[in-house]
Amino acid sequence: MFMTVAWYGHLRFKTSPLWIAILVSWGIAFFEYCFQVPANRFGYGQFSAAQLKTIQEVISLVVFAGFSVTYLKEPLRWNYLVGFSFLIAAAFFLFKKW
Repeated sequence: MFMTVAWYGHLRFKTSPLWIAILVSWGIAFFEYCFQVPANRFGYGQFSAAQLKTIQEVISLVVFAGFSVTYLKEPLRWNYLVGFSFLIAAAFFLFKKW
């Protein structure tokens, strides 16, 4: 959630100077890294690097979908859902024991 707000939260404040958006975004992103780096460190070994990245991307997309609908007031279109479905399929293939 932190990175979604850091990367996209400023879009509703287009009149504020860009340098303020950058500083606020970096401040928010700092907290994301405080959680993500230890999570990857603890998770690596139980999961592969590709699996960790896939988990992160799926979580990011779910959070982003909710954020864009509720905060940015953008519609969730059918083609977005199809694209998200392909990413879920990618996660299936990465986690499937063959």
